[in-house]
Order: sequence, then structure tokens, then C-alpha cells
Amino acid sequence: MSGQNGQSPDLLRIAMPKGRMADKAYALFAAAGISLPGDDNGRRLILPSRDGRMRYVLAKPADVPTYVEYGAADVGVCGLDTLRESRRSVYEPLLLPFGRCRLSLCTPVDRLDTPLRYESQPRVATKYPNLTMDFFRARGVNAEVIPLNGSVELGPLVGLADLIVDIVETGSTLRANGLTEIRTLLESQAVLIVNRASYRLKSPAVRTLIAALRTAITQSETTT
Repeated sequence: MSGQNGQSPDLLRIAMPKGRMADKAYALFAAAGISLPGDDNGRRLILPSRDGRMRYVLAKPADVPTYVEYGAADVGVCGLDTLRESRRSVYEPLLLPFGRCRLSLCTPVDRLDTPLRYESQPRVATKYPNLTMDFFRARGVNAEVIPLNGSVELGPLVGLADLIVDIVETGSTLRANGLTEIRTLLESQAVLIVNRASYRLKSPAVRTLIAALRTAITQSETTT
């Protein structure tokens, strides 16, 4: 019996983020014995696995939680930072051992001693407006949050913003632009997410996938 778009109801659709995280996700899937996509010319956005039991949906990282929540994908891989910012309602059965970073509040080094004044309205540039607003509201600071999609570090350099909230891995980009971290909003890493309906309706396939990944992670931690 076929499901939506003529696909088998048992076929798992996995949303993969394009970019660096995908390479590490595929490596983990391979270590777990999960069939990967076959060869492709780089233009297709839906790739069948070599064993034909799965479809990999290649998506922009910020869109992965949306595809999973709405059932366009049964399972997905994304960062905790992306998931928390999206506020999508999905299951989070497994943290994955890559993509570690932190979401931090950062300031120009020459303004490091300037306090966050409760009576002021600091301008904060970020790709994470929801998490940023939550952070300042919880502290009673009436911040003006300025959403950006490009290089957030540019904000203070051109007078657009007083502070930034951005993902930090090594901190080298911050240092190169005269910025430094002053607060950590969120410790992040990759996470496996599952559509709520798929977790029930495709339980055998979903649980098998989760168990295989968990075993691969445990084995990797044991050998390192």
C-alpha cells in the first residue's frame, strides 16, 4: 500500500542539513550501518538510500525542524540552537556527538566594562531573535533585537548594534573583529529529531534507526 506521493508508508524520510553538519551526520550514519544516499550529480534535493528503504531530504539547516514538525520528513538532524530558535514541536530522542558550539552574547572589547543598563535599550544584532529576546526579557532588559542573516560580527563595527548574539566555536572570528564573549545563552550540539506522528506510525523503523545510532555513538566513545 502506498502513502502520500505514492511512497510506501514504511519509507523513512530523513531531513539532512546542507553543509558541514551533513558530512558528520553521514559519517555517523555509516558507522551505525544505516544506508546512505547513492551517487548524485549534486542537484537533486531528495536522494534515495542505496537500500531503497529511506529518502534523504536535503534542506537548509534552519528549515530542518519545520520539515520534521509538519511531517514532510519523519526524522531530521539539526543543531540544538536551530531547534530552540525555531520553537518547533518535535521529539528529541538522541543528542549526536558533533556540531558542538555555544550561543553567546558578545561585546566589543573596548566596551567590556559597560554594564547592561536596565533603563537603557541596547541594540543586539543576531540570527537568533527568539532566543535573544527570551534572554533579555528574563533579565528585565528592554533590548532592541535586530535580526540579521549575514555576518553578525559586522553589527558593532558599523554602529548598527551595541552587542551581538551568535554561535561561537573557537572564538577566532570574534577576536579578529575586536569582540569577546560575556554570556553563554545555550550550549549546543547536533540532535536527532523525530516527527511526533511518525514516532508512532513508523515506530519499528524509527526505533531501529535510533538504536543503531545510539550503539554507534557508544562504541565511538568507548574506543576514544
